[in-house]
Amino acid sequence: MTIKRVPLTGDQAAAEAMRQIEPDVLAAYPITPQTEIVMTFSQFVADGRVKTEMIPVESEHSAMSACVGAASAGARTMTATSANGLALMWEIVYIAASTRLPIVMPVVNRALSGPINIHCDHSDTMGARDSGWLQVYCENAQEVYESIISAVRIAEHPEILLPIMVCQDGFITSHAVEGLEIFDDQKVKAFIGEYKPRFSLLDTDNPVTVGPLDLQDYYFEHKRQQSEAMEKALSIIPSVLGKFNKAFNRNYGLVESYKLDDAEVAVVVMSSTAGTAKAAVDNLRAKGLKVGLLRPRFFRPFPKKVIVQALSNLKAVSALDRSESFSTQGGPLFVELKSALYESDRQPLLNNHIFGLGGRDIDVGEIEDVFKDLIKVAKNNKVERLVNYLGVR
Repeated sequence: MTIKRVPLTGDQAAAEAMRQIEPDVLAAYPITPQTEIVMTFSQFVADGRVKTEMIPVESEHSAMSACVGAASAGARTMTATSANGLALMWEIVYIAASTRLPIVMPVVNRALSGPINIHCDHSDTMGARDSGWLQVYCENAQEVYESIISAVRIAEHPEILLPIMVCQDGFITSHAVEGLEIFDDQKVKAFIGEYKPRFSLLDTDNPVTVGPLDLQDYYFEHKRQQSEAMEKALSIIPSVLGKFNKAFNRNYGLVESYKLDDAEVAVVVMSSTAGTAKAAVDNLRAKGLKVGLLRPRFFRPFPKKVIVQALSNLKAVSALDRSESFSTQGGPLFVELKSALYESDRQPLLNNHIFGLGGRDIDVGEIEDVFKDLIKVAKNNKVERLVNYLGVR
């Protein structure tokens, strides 16, 4: 397999994956820090490097509306957004999932207003966590590139047919340059294959209705079907990732474990902060402390069984959330984790650290302090404070 290494930002990596996928339609509106994705892709269109029909629209609400129309017509469809743009899509985001349209959408995570902030936290996609979209969170630009390619096969699987968000951290990943391994175009094309929709608004021989009024006589059943698709996704995604891993010599799963085999305490964190946490693990391991890391790649569907199994032998665990749920019960990752562990026979002591809101940096030393606190929790067999705010003044 031909692989070339090139310097790209996370946004450029997303655009490069989209170029190789060459969707039939891409409708988008620019918003910081996602703008470079569609800007770079628009240059591919202008240069004739793709045959994609690119639709510039007047808002993100229109972008997702155009995507729903295109996908309903049977087109392989993509878009990209961030923060307030995702919020403006809200109504149509639900329609895309409810209509079972396999739209692939890179999302560059950014704090939602107000006050207005253009830097990273996960409040935008976490706000959409119950919209019916699949969600994958990426640690670095290489994973962004590769996850967008695999996302096409996942979303379009006939037993899933749900849209998917591929998330990366705003500026931290999206604007940082990395040396990326780029696959051969034809290898990518062969992996994703041709999209063959089961239904199309343009198939006049087999007419269908999309998005009709759906009252109490059928609405409940349609929601249950979406739920079943999410359940099926938990077993189907590993199979699709297995094929991706074989084709491109990778090792992706629903989660990533780092030095967990003999760990006594661990943190659970998503996206780019996992890299910082790995450095903290290495530093403390060098001092003889048995610490580890679990990074969920998929947040929807939530891989409960895999996570519970990975954490079952630990004494204490802290979930690190880059968003605040305002429920007074902790961040979204923590709440999901606590719920998943509820029925486990071997429950580690659990607490939550909310961090990095609005793009505030988190350093290795702060995560080392979380580990040291967990060691005390394990020693005393008691959680002193359930929800903590890491790095706040």
